[in-house]
Amino acid sequence: MLQLQRARVRLDQLDVQILVVTFEGREAAREYIAETGLSWPLLVDAERSLYRAYGMHQAQLRNLWGWATMRAYWREARQGRFPRLPQADTAQQGGNVLIDPTGVVRVHHVGRGPADRPLVDELIAARTERY
Repeated sequence: MLQLQRARVRLDQLDVQILVVTFEGREAAREYIAETGLSWPLLVDAERSLYRAYGMHQAQLRNLWGWATMRAYWREARQGRFPRLPQADTAQQGGNVLIDPTGVVRVHHVGRGPADRPLVDELIAARTERY
């Protein structure tokens, strides 16, 4: 999420509409918005129906706390950004889904763990391909 927030100006210039989805409750969602300054819409999917629809289930333990995750957290900590303590299911997979204006899914990435996300440039490249 942080890499998307850092690329906000580029995404805004491309007229990309971003919707953030969480399974945590409304209070946790409010806290997340306050902590991060998130300005995109945040949908609470407590039943995880969107997660299941896009094949995002439970991550394996080795992907949750592997080297890639530790490296990602270390990079963020060096820049003064620390992940907030989880208040819910830390094994829930997340991901990125890019749907074009005609409703076609252009990117469907299910993350194996917290550090497994496509680069913003990859998302932008998929967005700018001809529909």
